[in-house]
Amino acid sequence: MGKNGFNVRLFILLPVVLAVTLFLWLVPTEFFGIQELTVVQQRVIAIFVFAALMWMFEIIPNWITSLLVIVLSLLTVSNKGIGFLCDPKFGTLVDYKLLMASFADPIIMLFLGGFVLAIVVAKYGLDHTLARALLKPFGTNPRMVLLGFLVVISVFSMFMSNTATAAMMLAFLAPVLSALPNDDKGKVGLALAIPIAANIGGIGTPIGTPPNATAVRFISEAGYDVTFMQWSVRMIPYVLIMVLVTWVLLQFFFPFKAKKLVLEIPDNTRPVDWRTYVVWITLFGTILLWVTESLTGINSNIVALIPLVVLTITGIFTKDDIKEINWTVLWLVAGGFALGTAMEGTGLDKTMIDSIPFGSMRVLSIFFFAGLVCYLLSNFISNSATAALLIPILVVVAKGMSSPTAANNASFAAMGGTQALITMIAMCASLAMVFPISTPPNAIAASTGLVKTSEMAKVGIIVGVVGAVLGFFWLTRFFPFA
Repeated sequence: MGKNGFNVRLFILLPVVLAVTLFLWLVPTEFFGIQELTVVQQRVIAIFVFAALMWMFEIIPNWITSLLVIVLSLLTVSNKGIGFLCDPKFGTLVDYKLLMASFADPIIMLFLGGFVLAIVVAKYGLDHTLARALLKPFGTNPRMVLLGFLVVISVFSMFMSNTATAAMMLAFLAPVLSALPNDDKGKVGLALAIPIAANIGGIGTPIGTPPNATAVRFISEAGYDVTFMQWSVRMIPYVLIMVLVTWVLLQFFFPFKAKKLVLEIPDNTRPVDWRTYVVWITLFGTILLWVTESLTGINSNIVALIPLVVLTITGIFTKDDIKEINWTVLWLVAGGFALGTAMEGTGLDKTMIDSIPFGSMRVLSIFFFAGLVCYLLSNFISNSATAALLIPILVVVAKGMSSPTAANNASFAAMGGTQALITMIAMCASLAMVFPISTPPNAIAASTGLVKTSEMAKVGIIVGVVGAVLGFFWLTRFFPFA
């Protein structure tokens, strides 16, 4: 961020955000037009708006905003907060333990296990080994190499950070891009394949990207448990279809002139020892336990802690490796969980359901506008922040439409209900990839200097629209959650 941009955000936008927050905090509750709104619930609304504006403008790092959200909630709407503010006469207070538990939510543990596996896989060079093995069947035909990259990147992104996957694959691809003629449009297609596949691939598993984890957590809060296998068996086929759509699209816009492409992925230079075998066994054993949860009965969140224990006991995952965990992502997700806990714990969700006619709204319109808002926001702020912001609100909307007395109850249930709506929001967050700033993988592709912003926007919009439309029918008609 440039100095001028920092000054604008700090000295202009921050005072505006604080003024709006204070206004919403201090006005009479009647201002909101919500019947039976309590003072405590009003504070939750103010905190929610504060989080939304801070995440949108990124005045401070997003994870710090999440931390502020949790601390503000603990101080002002919990049963152990500031005495004169946290008086039961102001409304139902949240159990402070529930808010603090946001830092160690089971979904946070699921993500933590995924991070640990990704770190040791990279540490022992197994990512290179896997990339070589997976790309080898695609040969040297440029069109097939492009397909191979899309498939391999999407698979890696299901279990690794999208950003780390994109950076690794760009390193493999850089020599090829420099060797291709300048007038070969195929190199643009190869460069764009990296962010598109990384963004789409993350949709495939609950640990693929933070919006998925947020969705799974709130779907569970709504009373519908979604296992690792249930999510993956629905989303991986969708990812593969989108990979094929992207493959055709990139060939159409950026045809190859070259007749042959040879990828030189370096060998894993680390000597193979017992630690390498432990990593392999732990990796595939964990994945096997994740996909067989219905058979073993072991919850996926608990399974995620097994590699942490095995790899630390054996000395493979060390205290230095702990520093590599992306704690900022975990804290950002925790902030979204805290918002949901505050809304539910203070009764704000029930108050909104009773006061706002969600039950009479057209179901199709809610899917459309929720997906559109998520897509637009995610192109300008982080996907994780967008999901943390929108999903708690949409869970309230879903509860209103799921009520037995709601006029649209039957049509909402027929369209997949809460699971479909919340999953689609997570999906739309990952499909937002129009600009270089939209996602870190997009920025990595832009850094090659091969991709114009107009080209990225053109392909990103088409992939986003096709993905959202297909995703809607996939979740509501073709492959709904049971």
